[in-house]
Amino acid sequence: MNLGDYNDLEVARFVEFGIYLTSDDGDILMPDRYVPAGVRVGDMVRAFVYRDSEDRLIATTETPLAKVNEFAVLKVTSASALGAFLDWGLLKDLLLPLRNQPKRVHVGDLVLVYIYLDETSDRLVATAKWERFTDRNPLLEPGQQVPLLVAGQSELGYAVLVDGRYQGMLFRNEVFRPLSIGDQLTGYVRQVREDGKVDVSLQRQGYDEALAAADELVRYLRKAGGKLPITDKTDPEEIYRRVGMSKKVFKKALGTLYRRGQVELHPDSTRLIDDAE
Repeated sequence: MNLGDYNDLEVARFVEFGIYLTSDDGDILMPDRYVPAGVRVGDMVRAFVYRDSEDRLIATTETPLAKVNEFAVLKVTSASALGAFLDWGLLKDLLLPLRNQPKRVHVGDLVLVYIYLDETSDRLVATAKWERFTDRNPLLEPGQQVPLLVAGQSELGYAVLVDGRYQGMLFRNEVFRPLSIGDQLTGYVRQVREDGKVDVSLQRQGYDEALAAADELVRYLRKAGGKLPITDKTDPEEIYRRVGMSKKVFKKALGTLYRRGQVELHPDSTRLIDDAE
């Protein structure tokens, strides 16, 4: 039986308040509210197993937001001098001990955590010191597209979880809109550092970046009816609001389209020629 994970368990017997499922660790209760309709003794039931508030093993058909040995962004539901509790989608909240908080969390905070089985207590707990559990041997190449999960911010930029397992940094000069913990983004690998950390960008680099941005700008122009009220002289914030690009990337895209003869450049707008009437 895997605590904090899904298990295929056999129905042993029915009781007034649910069913008992057979496991190598003894019979496990599945409360009546979770019992699938039509289930019978001898059937196999796929269930998530964890401990309730009285430390009893409980099986549920509910789906948690994350399971053991996974990262997740969870909301703090309560906090005290002993620790905090996180909503992870189950009836009983997940404990984030004080020792696992690099800085004290508060009710309502979103926190990136790693969930693990504490060997001393045999309980599932969370740690906000998630960096300790990342893979320090990234199998990534410069320019590779990767999913990013925002974990926090500093003067340098934003700490991110890269591809669900690597520690990364998105530098502030690569970002042109506010980001929050839990935001999911698409990024690109800039470099893998000697310490195993990954520097990422929200834009492709070099020639591929210009080609990709040009195609993206065409899509925005077509969506706007073939014309956008932005040029290479427009403020960076307005460019980012309109097309989600830095001004540097926008100018590369604009130059690419102009050389292809796909756009007309006006003092206060850019027009797509192949969509012009």
